[in-house]
Amino acid sequence: MILRSSLPAVLTLGLLLTAGCKKETAAPKARPPRPVLVAEAVSRDVPLYRDEVGKCAAYETVMIQPQISGAITEIYFQDGAEVKKGDQLFTIDPRPFEAALTMAEASLEGNLAKAAFDEAQLKRNKDLRKNNAVALQALDSAVASARASAAAVLSDKAAVETAKLNLAYSSIRAPITGRASRRLVDVGNVVEANKTQLLLIQRQDPIYIDFTVPESELHRVRSYKAAGTLRVEASFPDAPEMKREGTFDFFDSGVQEDAGVVRMRAVMKNEDRLFWPGQFVKVRLLLDTLKDTVLVPYDALQISKRGPYVYVLKDDSTVELRPVKPGQQHGDEVVLLEGVKAGERVVTTGQVALSPGAKVAVAQSETKPQ
Repeated sequence: MILRSSLPAVLTLGLLLTAGCKKETAAPKARPPRPVLVAEAVSRDVPLYRDEVGKCAAYETVMIQPQISGAITEIYFQDGAEVKKGDQLFTIDPRPFEAALTMAEASLEGNLAKAAFDEAQLKRNKDLRKNNAVALQALDSAVASARASAAAVLSDKAAVETAKLNLAYSSIRAPITGRASRRLVDVGNVVEANKTQLLLIQRQDPIYIDFTVPESELHRVRSYKAAGTLRVEASFPDAPEMKREGTFDFFDSGVQEDAGVVRMRAVMKNEDRLFWPGQFVKVRLLLDTLKDTVLVPYDALQISKRGPYVYVLKDDSTVELRPVKPGQQHGDEVVLLEGVKAGERVVTTGQVALSPGAKVAVAQSETKPQ
């Protein structure tokens, strides 16, 4: 009786064990493909460059100062205006200098008359001396008087020229073409010769771009300059699309010992006044052109403890982890010197969930880099 009543329980236990064994031996479900975005690596010529920080400087700078002392009576320009070489800027009261010129001319006329008289007297004394009709002392006196009168004439002529020059200095004109700063004096101010500052004029077209490079890069830059491939490009950090190419101007005569850098300069056309003196800009030294270079979107580049790498999409829709050697960045792209060939597709989005050999599904192909 005991054995018969235990049979259902034994059968039930056997069925449960059998079900448990079947559950343990069931095949695991395959992971679904990971969605990714990919882009094709392209081959293109790109510039080899070096970026530095530069500062704009006026091509010519002149601080206007008076060459005579006096009161300002007229101002002929607006603050910040463009002035041309020869334009009148200020007038210093000319009346004292007109009077000085008149006095110098009058003195000259008087001494010219005296010089003519003394010359005639000398001629008469020479003629009389031939006949011993005049003493030798009288002749010597006539010679001295003629020479003194001639010297006085020369002095008066110099005084006239000085007076004319001072009168001309009363009209202050622009020595260069450029942009005027704000005026530093007003009408009625009395200015002092060669001391009072009146106005700053800066020539802005063309314009200088001053920058430095480390002394360790000097030989490299000089070699590209000698090869004729060196060019300079300037732009704004907050507006990289606003850029302009210029010509390299000069290397400084030595290395700045305190900073270990070499000063350099480029010249840019600036008719539209894109650049302003004193403004900081981004300077790109275009050293050379790299031919047939492989580029991929910068988002494809990943970094691990073993170095940089990208995921390359294979024909069977799996990915391969490929170590690479990156070069310079060009906008949203980066140069790959090793590891990827043109035409191969690299993963640009979705790398976090990937591992080598993982199956992927391309959700959308990105636009091919240009």
